[in-house]
Amino acid sequence: MPKKKPALCALVTGASRGIGRQIALHLAARGVRVAVHYRTNRAAALALLDALPGKGHAAFKADMSDARQVERLWAAVNRRMGEVSIVVNNAAAHAAHPPLSTGFAEWRRVWDKLLGTNLVGPANLCYLAARSMAASGGGRIVNISSRGAFRGEPDSPAYGASKAGLNSLSQSLAKAMAPKGVLVYCIAPGWVETEMSAPHLAGPAGSEIRSQHPLGRVTHAGEVALAAVFCALDAPAAMTGCVIDVNGASYLRT
Repeated sequence: MPKKKPALCALVTGASRGIGRQIALHLAARGVRVAVHYRTNRAAALALLDALPGKGHAAFKADMSDARQVERLWAAVNRRMGEVSIVVNNAAAHAAHPPLSTGFAEWRRVWDKLLGTNLVGPANLCYLAARSMAASGGGRIVNISSRGAFRGEPDSPAYGASKAGLNSLSQSLAKAMAPKGVLVYCIAPGWVETEMSAPHLAGPAGSEIRSQHPLGRVTHAGEVALAAVFCALDAPAAMTGCVIDVNGASYLRT
């Protein structure tokens, strides 16, 4: 009998909750072994491992804003789980820092944090993954961006800038890596119903946020996950470099 091929392995960053958790669940349901990345919430990561269908999953801790930790993360996942053919850069940070009411020290701190977590960290992981995938015959990278990259974020400009940079990074890598069979996709959600957004949606701004959405509700985390998993497993190669809006028509661009 022919030897059975091992299941695909995917590294999902920021997988302990929200969108990342749903992506991990949907990938595992498709038979993929998942490396669950978390920064601090070990309990949530372990709970996710218990919930994932299938076998061969594992959890890994790292601060994505620290280049050395990203390098160690990549090495640890490959050492324990074997060749990684899918990477989903989902981990992100957000913080309010309106330019007219934020002190310069706080302004600099937030910019360092958000660019480090949302752009430089994913760039470092993309670099490591793309080189490894190119050497082994190909793979797929899916970066989770935001509609804020297009519409502007007046109260969190570093967040919008980091996500715009992530879009550009994705497209640059798509062009650079396509000849080696490494495909790069980008998903741009708007407001998503997660633990992080729950206080905003339940607070005074909740009605205004929902009014932006013709569906009458914000996007579910599972809907973003379905788009990400499509890119990770099913999207045609000709879609490499795409940025897919998943925002319930709350922000339309041409």
